[in-house]
Amino acid sequence: MATLCAVSIVLYLGICAALFIFQRSLIYYPQPRSNRSSSTLLSVHMGDTTFNVSAREKPGPKALIYFGGNAEDVSLDMPDLSATFPDRAIYLMHYPGYGGSPGTPTEKGIIADALALFDHIHSQHQNVLVIGRSLGTGVAVQLASSRPIERLVLVTPYDSLTDPAAQNYPYFPVRWLLKDKFDSWRYAPTITVPTKIIAAGQDEVIPRASTERLRTRFTKAAVSYVFVPGVGHNTISDDPTYLSLLKAQ
Repeated sequence: MATLCAVSIVLYLGICAALFIFQRSLIYYPQPRSNRSSSTLLSVHMGDTTFNVSAREKPGPKALIYFGGNAEDVSLDMPDLSATFPDRAIYLMHYPGYGGSPGTPTEKGIIADALALFDHIHSQHQNVLVIGRSLGTGVAVQLASSRPIERLVLVTPYDSLTDPAAQNYPYFPVRWLLKDKFDSWRYAPTITVPTKIIAAGQDEVIPRASTERLRTRFTKAAVSYVFVPGVGHNTISDDPTYLSLLKAQ
């Protein structure tokens, strides 16, 4: 019995070690840029950071920055976003390792690129709408907490990335093991701009409780909450109301 317990402990610790070492390969699934016909690829160099952006540049005060999910090729969103927001310049950021951007994805690197992108375009576009989806909601929240954006839209957001991680690995101490936590709860209380949360009725990735907790964090912002029934985490954008929800104030 003692030997069995010792083997079980060693096996458990080995799995914990593997989760810690390989965790980023379980979070990030870099995608190539497959849509090359409806956008311009910009290579942005700001200080020590370089990253790619699929863009539809347009003069005027209005712009949109979009941060996608962990396995999303954001270039594919350009046709729908262009049709939905015809009056805005549109910038879809490719995380490190995604869409030809150099480097490997980490929370620190993604946030640095997001802030650099905003600073790059804000001198030309004063009214910047920020949309984040899934993983990208954590990026959008951190950006909105430190930059003068116009409005914030969060699609299938989480309070912290530790919540879906704990749901997927309930028997392991993922809250201690996770390096990239994207703790939106830390930043949401400082956000003052109008914010919309769009939740999927049958979200199989983000726990409903996590989204609901995030909703309560926005103590200084006017928050609207939209619940789209009958759709999952990855199918919410297939709903016929999805694009109009992004646009509506």
